[in-house]
Amino acid sequence: MKFKVVIPARYGSSRLPAKPLLEICGKPVFWHVVQRVLEAGVAIDDILIATDDARIEEAAKVLSLPVVMTNENHVSGTDRVHEVALKMAWPDSTLVMNVQGDEPLIPESLICELIDFTQQNNNFSVTTAATAITKLSDFNNLNVVKAIVSEHNEALYFTRAPAPINRDAPDDLSAAKRHVGVYVYKVSALKTICELPESHLEKLEKLEQLRALSYGLSIGVMDYIGDIPHGIDTKEDYLAVKQKMENL
Repeated sequence: MKFKVVIPARYGSSRLPAKPLLEICGKPVFWHVVQRVLEAGVAIDDILIATDDARIEEAAKVLSLPVVMTNENHVSGTDRVHEVALKMAWPDSTLVMNVQGDEPLIPESLICELIDFTQQNNNFSVTTAATAITKLSDFNNLNVVKAIVSEHNEALYFTRAPAPINRDAPDDLSAAKRHVGVYVYKVSALKTICELPESHLEKLEKLEQLRALSYGLSIGVMDYIGDIPHGIDTKEDYLAVKQKMENL
């Protein structure tokens, strides 16, 4: 079964413009993401940076990294990955992992384990990961997306609300899981999802993965045990990640 990794790297960002090109240890952020994927054992020929900006394309070429230009008007990472799959004419059975281009500290173990989980559970249209929530502040934070998962590792719902709640002990976090925004799609599922209109729940929660669930596609959720460092969304995030990586 063929496996590809697409790394979306958008130039535009309301909170931190041009963040894929910000430098850490003398290399742009997206370069470090590629290194994490390579460390997970993925061959360079199976990795593609997907960008909407010629400056990122040029920077990738200077570093001899595979890159493809995509439409700048995509509303989600899923749509950008879908365009790449179409451009590359990947067969429907190909598995495509979406690793965000602003996650230079993504653990290689997360990538490896999700690849294994996906290959062992090929009944799911999409796979992703979740990790335990251990802080009540995270549980109540609307920016922390919670995954509600069945006994068979299938997503029942994703929500920004604190859920699932133990009615008799509201502070109990034993079933609380934080969704980790890394996805693996079958190309056939990508095509289906991107042809569907936004669902009502997707619009309410502002969570693109709810489109797949709303229209009956299955999402497998792997439990990941380990620390997942924060990505880069703001200037403060960038400075913190930069300092951490330069001190390694």
